[in-house]
Amino acid sequence: MPIYEYRALTTTGQTKKGIIDADTPRMAREKLRVDRFHVTEMWEVDARAKKSKGGAKGAGKPLLRRAVFQRSIKVRDLATFTRQFSTLLKSGIQLADALKALVEQCSDRGMEQVLRVVKEEITGGNNLAESLAKHPRYFSDLYVNMVRAGEASGTLDVVLTRIADYLQKQASLKGKVISAITYPAIMVTVGTAVVIFLMSYVVPQITHVLTERGQPLPWVTEVLVAFSSFLQSFWWVLLIGGLAAFFLLKAMIATEAGRLRFDSFLLRMPLFGALFSKQAISRFAMTFSTLLKSGLPALDALKIVSLVVNNARLTQVINDIHQRIIEGADIATPIKKSRVFPPMIGYMVAVGEQSGQLEEVLDRISESYEEELDFAIQRLTAMIEPIIIIMLALVVAFIIAAVLVPLLDFKGI
Repeated sequence: MPIYEYRALTTTGQTKKGIIDADTPRMAREKLRVDRFHVTEMWEVDARAKKSKGGAKGAGKPLLRRAVFQRSIKVRDLATFTRQFSTLLKSGIQLADALKALVEQCSDRGMEQVLRVVKEEITGGNNLAESLAKHPRYFSDLYVNMVRAGEASGTLDVVLTRIADYLQKQASLKGKVISAITYPAIMVTVGTAVVIFLMSYVVPQITHVLTERGQPLPWVTEVLVAFSSFLQSFWWVLLIGGLAAFFLLKAMIATEAGRLRFDSFLLRMPLFGALFSKQAISRFAMTFSTLLKSGLPALDALKIVSLVVNNARLTQVINDIHQRIIEGADIATPIKKSRVFPPMIGYMVAVGEQSGQLEEVLDRISESYEEELDFAIQRLTAMIEPIIIIMLALVVAFIIAAVLVPLLDFKGI
């Protein structure tokens, strides 16, 4: 069934843009007329075309060409969509009809376009996993492979529920780490901005008055004047240096070796290293367990896990585990020998392999590390807040002292 893009006027005179599927342009217009839309322009969109074929304005544009410049769907939104998809399938609704219902209620334009294309491919005889795999900006390798396993086993609705649970847990886990980093970052940013304002605007006016008095300045004031003068004269050097450092770091991370060094540093980073390490281990255990429960073999599951852990050092370890298993080793032995996973993880995985309950053991590991992550965030926040406040207080106290001492004519400084 062709897909059409249209512009129309509503009953209130507002312009509406959208897409609709129908057998012919006339039927598409009739569908829109039922919704009280007056179509002003319509053209067929070939989602599979790679080049424009001319015609009316916008004719022949690939349907998803614009989505390249759009952000990928949020994890929580994808989790909501997946859960709704699972609910529809559990209710006995056919796959194509379920997708149609999801298209009609989809509020994200990019996602709506993707679902329309997927629905057309399903109607044309493709399976769901193959259709989703063509849209990697929305559906990751993990998502596609779990759907493929669900289709093969006839438990697609169950697998979709697991995917939704997994995505929600991942979003929650990521949100915890971001919240732990955001608070101190905001405090440091605001404090630095206040100090820069004082040094660039307030202090120069006060020190100008002091120097005009012609009396010797104490050393604390001279230090403040020198730093303020440097900041006024060479602020652009600091700005260029900061930007250069940022782009240099970005270029380094873009390389495989640089990314590995950076991610290894994150895991060993003072204060925050424990957060990143616990998050990575929890994500590994949760993802591995979810894939195994969905029916994927351990080797295939590890390959997918290595792509989604989002840490090059952990990816390196997982790939090594994958290779050792191919050579005949079990899963626990290379985990024990790695320096990323704590020894306890290796022993728990060994018990899970021996008892045939590896998925349950991995779930317990994930839950345990998620609880540890919560505790680590609370402890880190409680520790960093007074440290930042004390540091800012010392800086402000130094500025105040440098200004007040000469004004009060203190001697012996």
